[in-house]
Amino acid sequence: MMNVAGMFKGEKNATIVIPKKRKQKTQEEKYRQHKSANEFLPNMGDLKHAVKLPHNENVNEWIAVHTVDFFNQINLLFSSISQFCTKEECPVMSAGPDFEYLWADGVKVKKPMKVSAPEYVELLLSWVQEHLDDEKMFPVLPEQVFPPDFIATVKNIFKRLVRVYAHIYYSHYEEICALEEEPHLNTCFMHFFFFIREFNLVDKKDFEPLQQLIENLTKELDRLLVANPPTLEL
Repeated sequence: MMNVAGMFKGEKNATIVIPKKRKQKTQEEKYRQHKSANEFLPNMGDLKHAVKLPHNENVNEWIAVHTVDFFNQINLLFSSISQFCTKEECPVMSAGPDFEYLWADGVKVKKPMKVSAPEYVELLLSWVQEHLDDEKMFPVLPEQVFPPDFIATVKNIFKRLVRVYAHIYYSHYEEICALEEEPHLNTCFMHFFFFIREFNLVDKKDFEPLQQLIENLTKELDRLLVANPPTLEL
């Protein structure tokens, strides 16, 4: 298991999104898709391979499925430390002293405003949930197609979800370690990062607060892969 302790300095119920599947997918096809997405995760296997688009898979569906999965992972991770992330302890949404995030959704809140970290995350997760529930954006019927702005919307979602990881690592890493969630956090984050990189969903500058962490985890993952190369099905 990875351990990067020292790199950075009760629990609410999380809402899990049950993705609405496009109805032309058979149960076997759904299983294959999710198996392809997650088959290496339990033992930190080849995450770089796991994120690649499977043969004959629709790229928008692959991205849509992962958007829901990553949303659920982040939701659960944050819920595990939500008792420590309070308005008093985290009065601003930040990633260390150099990065502060203001909230705006362009509709309900057009002017960026400063909110506490828990308020920011709550607003963000609700905003993402609204997009996931929008069947025009995330189609469920065979005759429906993904809209022209699907990728742009997904990019905006991933860009903002990066900030939740950044806040957790900078402000709640000690709590994560105390809860013995560090290996799971690192696995989820690197899966998230490699997926983003594979499909060019977030600008490199948005990962700036986490750059050193990414470099260290990537080196550790490469070391593990050399020692224990994964066996891939042909």
